Amino acid sequence: MLFNLLTNYSETYSFLNIFNFLTVRTGLAIITSMLIVFLIGDKFIKFFSTKKFTNPIRSDGPKDHLIKKIGTPTMGGVLILIGLFSGVILWADLYNPYNWLLIFITFSFGMLGAYDDYKKIRNKNSRGLSSKLKFILQILIGLMSLYMLYYFVDSELTTNLYFPFFKNLVINLGWFFIPFYLFVIVGSSNAVNLTDGLDGLATVPVILVAGCFAFISYVSGNIIFSKYLLIPYIEGVGEISVFCGAIIGSSIGFLWFNAPPAKIFMGDTGSLALGGSLGTIGVATKHEIVLAITGGLFVLEAISVIVQVISFKLTGKRIFMMAPIHHHFEKKGWPESTVVIRFWIISLILAMIGLATLKLR
Repeated sequence: MLFNLLTNYSETYSFLNIFNFLTVRTGLAIITSMLIVFLIGDKFIKFFSTKKFTNPIRSDGPKDHLIKKIGTPTMGGVLILIGLFSGVILWADLYNPYNWLLIFITFSFGMLGAYDDYKKIRNKNSRGLSSKLKFILQILIGLMSLYMLYYFVDSELTTNLYFPFFKNLVINLGWFFIPFYLFVIVGSSNAVNLTDGLDGLATVPVILVAGCFAFISYVSGNIIFSKYLLIPYIEGVGEISVFCGAIIGSSIGFLWFNAPPAKIFMGDTGSLALGGSLGTIGVATKHEIVLAITGGLFVLEAISVIVQVISFKLTGKRIFMMAPIHHHFEKKGWPESTVVIRFWIISLILAMIGLATLKLR
């Protein structure tokens, strides 16, 4: 909004042309989103604590969670979304369809997560929406966003799947793009949700992945850089870097309060919204496989749950002491801070590998 307003006066005041640079607006989105979360964070935590918006703790989880985490307010994702949307509305080009696609996905998944959190708080247990109903609603949101992608984003590359490490390996998925798109969006949303089980565990990987895709979207939307790197050029997709900046800024601000020991949890409100937005960014930039690499920690967490469930149903035995896998290491005796920091290191390494794929072709 502010960007669009300023550009109206750029011919009269030439110094305003600086806001036409994506790098400048991305930086401003980071700073704006971060500062807003910093400024309102304490008030939100106090409000949520007063209203008893506290996080129900799993009774089958690590025993110290029942002592250390009980009474900690949840739904901190509201804080993230306020910071994120503030940065986007102020500094993104609101005439760009990619921004509205991401706003829709992030808001819709955020509201779904908020309702799920509300049910957990009201019922005073860790059971919110049923898995079946949540999945159906995620699919419906995904289908609506797919409609937006097809009819508001005019790109002949939409159904293509590009493979890193190969110069010319491209598969046109055709109608199979529909289930593939839903798999990426819903899978990414749930994977981040599963990872958000320890203080700060999901927040830093989200920042790293968003940082990677701020760069990827920038070069994908630049015809010179995309040609040099042998990646698909997608007109207008560079604007996503501003949205990524807002994710980074709001997540950094939230980490201030979510770092161990956490003063607030993001809840499904934040994890579903952030996961859904990252999945959409991966599809929009045509770097879905790179998303799976940079977000490899989320993939690992999701796979650990899938493997655990399948193993138990088929054999009656569990492979891990507890799933998702971060709880397995807690059960083995690792301190929470050790699990979190080591998982951050893994995420950082995967992010660097993901970025390296841009040149290794």
